[in-house]
Amino acid sequence: MTHTKALAMATETLVRPDFFTFHNGDKAPLPFSRAEYDRRLAGLRAIMTERCIDAALLTSMHGVAYYSGFLYCAFGRPYACVVTQDRAVTVSANIDGGQPWRRSADENVVYTDWQRDNYWRAVRDVIGGAGRIGVEDDHLTLAQHAKLGEFLSAETVDIAPATMQQRMVKSPEEIALIREGARIADIGGEAVRDAIRIGTREVDVAMAGRDAMEVEIARAHPDSELRDSWVWFQSGFNTDGAHNPVTTRRLEAGDILSLNTFPMISGYYTALERTLFVGEPDAASLAIWEANVAAHDLGLSLIREGATCSGICAEINEFFAAHGLLQYRSFGYGHSFGLLSHYYGREAGLELREDIDTVLKPGMVVSMEPMLTLPLGIRGAGGYREHDIVVLGAEEPENITGFPYGPAHNIIA
Repeated sequence: MTHTKALAMATETLVRPDFFTFHNGDKAPLPFSRAEYDRRLAGLRAIMTERCIDAALLTSMHGVAYYSGFLYCAFGRPYACVVTQDRAVTVSANIDGGQPWRRSADENVVYTDWQRDNYWRAVRDVIGGAGRIGVEDDHLTLAQHAKLGEFLSAETVDIAPATMQQRMVKSPEEIALIREGARIADIGGEAVRDAIRIGTREVDVAMAGRDAMEVEIARAHPDSELRDSWVWFQSGFNTDGAHNPVTTRRLEAGDILSLNTFPMISGYYTALERTLFVGEPDAASLAIWEANVAAHDLGLSLIREGATCSGICAEINEFFAAHGLLQYRSFGYGHSFGLLSHYYGREAGLELREDIDTVLKPGMVVSMEPMLTLPLGIRGAGGYREHDIVVLGAEEPENITGFPYGPAHNIIA
């Protein structure tokens, strides 16, 4: 028998499934209890019942992770969590092996790439003959929505707003993890502060903070997924944007600095942000810094049960307007915390902005983070930002950020 003929026969007999199950190893410890995932699924199923939905197809990273515990890494491939009234199944790519099953609270199906659209064949197999499907309109691309119509003969209903509303109120287990994130962000902040020296590059300072946080996450949360923690440390005019990347710029005497530490524990993001100076700031910079700190203090005092996002924003706007600084405000004054990151997730219904009228209530977790940006050519040029995290508890709001702020603490000699 020739080699070519043998290869052809082997190819003919090779089974190439569209999808399969791969239970490789034991289930991994998840960030929350079985009861917590049951509570979340019960909430989703209540939404489905209320809206006469047969199955929910969650496709966003935060949607999948919230209901299953599995935080996927897309890398150009689609993923899902399909929830019916009696099943919850993650759908993952074969490139990830058995890890999605290990990290899913419930079932998992793996799709292969032997032929195009095996993802949708796997989804169709789990969903069955559902006639009305809940989807996340803010995540489905036009291309994927077209594929859904091709493979699933069903009506679609947007459930993204309803699932966001569910995520906005945190459980005690979530709040406990968020507290840990705030504590670890403070550790990163201390490492950043200790690394600040004239002549040091932004990137070197940032790495010190990131390393300190990852070491502590590994110690305190050894079963968590150790990925995605980061630091944005900015100096000089690079402080003008909240999300500016780290550079190789070297610190100079008199620089304004922006410290931003972001530990990630199993998909849960927390943040610490502070303004600092290398040496004594000039009088104009000091006055702007103190005004932003005063706005921060005001904002913290306004976060309480019954307050509205827009109402808080309006009072801080009035403060800045009275000081002639409102035109330098960069963005809204805070946002929700939980299962979110700089590249996935956002609970847009809980942002402290003019156009959001959500009423604060116990279980919500929000930041206070006023920022002023003055462009080059104006005295006191630079970006000024402080950021604390507040938990609205049953008794009263609690600021869980410990790193000090203001000129009394953050002028680096």
